[in-house]
Amino acid sequence: MIGAADDREAIEKSEALRDAGAEVRRIYDPQSVRDEELENVFFVISTPQDEELSARLRALADRDRFLLCCIDQPKFGFVAMAAIAKAGPVRVAISTAGLAPRIGKVLKNALQRAMDEKFARFIGILAKRREETHAAHPGGENSKLRRERMIEAARGFAAAVRFEYPAWFEEEDAER
Repeated sequence: MIGAADDREAIEKSEALRDAGAEVRRIYDPQSVRDEELENVFFVISTPQDEELSARLRALADRDRFLLCCIDQPKFGFVAMAAIAKAGPVRVAISTAGLAPRIGKVLKNALQRAMDEKFARFIGILAKRREETHAAHPGGENSKLRRERMIEAARGFAAAVRFEYPAWFEEEDAER
């Protein structure tokens, strides 16, 4: 992870990687990155929006065969980070392939607000019902029954999605 000590993006990405079980090394000063520090790495995320650094990292990634994500600079990296909304065990990943990261963040934040404590409790209760259903009806011959019971348990759950667009886009879109 390349990013200043107070870089929110670097902090969040480092925590997410650790949560996933990765061993994370941080390089806090982007100007001090040495080529040898990136030998034998699997994945590099760089948060500074420094084209010179990003171009250098891309050349190293091509040569040394590691995955590279240059935040908000998709032309240098070849891994786009997904925005992740979380509630209990549920994870919803949103990707704009690095082309519109702000939109990914807006979508993530909207989903995160919707996936509140009540949603997490609902998922927890569904999980418990699933375990109980499997225990009460074990074996392959009951798979259809288990599936029907879980579909019924989720019946009535709905999600509504609505997008609002900036005025400049609405004007351009109306002209088409």
